[in-house]
Amino acid sequence: MGRGSSGLHTAPPAPRSAVRQRFDRLVREVAKFGAVGGAGLLVNLLVFNLVRHVTDLQVVRASVIATVVAIIFNYLGFRYFTYRDRDKGRRTKELGLFLLFSVVGLVIENGVLYAATYGFGWDSPLQSNIFKFLGIGIATLFRFWSYRTWVFRALPSQETVAGAESFLETPRRGARRAQKPEKPPVRVG
Repeated sequence: MGRGSSGLHTAPPAPRSAVRQRFDRLVREVAKFGAVGGAGLLVNLLVFNLVRHVTDLQVVRASVIATVVAIIFNYLGFRYFTYRDRDKGRRTKELGLFLLFSVVGLVIENGVLYAATYGFGWDSPLQSNIFKFLGIGIATLFRFWSYRTWVFRALPSQETVAGAESFLETPRRGARRAQKPEKPPVRVG
C-alpha cells in the first residue's frame, strides 16, 4: 500500500465564512466580557457584604457603594482587556457613555434589590444576596448590549478596510473606465 492508499485524504481547511468569523469574534468577546464581569461580580458582592457587616448602612445604600466600586473595576477591565482593540481616540466620550450606561445598570441592579427589600420585606442577608445577584444579572444584559454598541465601538474590520482600499485603487492598465465630470452635491432645504 502506497502513500495515500488508505482512502483518507486530508484536504486543506476551508476558509471560514464571514458569518463564522463574526460569530467566533462574538464568542471571544462574550467570554472576555464574562471574565471581567465575573471578577466584577465578586468585587461587587464582596464589597456589598463587607459594607453591610462593617457599617450600619441600609441594604440598598451598601449595594450602591458596592456597585460603584465594581463599575470602576469593570471599566479598567473592559478598556484594557475585553475591548483593548477598540477605538481609543475618544476616551472622554467613551468614559462619559460608560458612566451613563453604568448608572442605568446601577438603577436596574439596585431597583431589583430595593423592590425585594422594601416592597416584599425580603431583607435577610441571604435574601439580599440573592436579589443583589439577580439584579446584577439583569443589569449585565443591558450593560453588555450598551457597552458594545455605544461605549467600546469597534474599529472597522481588516476585511472592510481592505475592500475599501481596493475600491480606491487606480484602475489597471487596459481597463476602461468612463470618466464623468464630478457634479456638485445637491443641497436640499
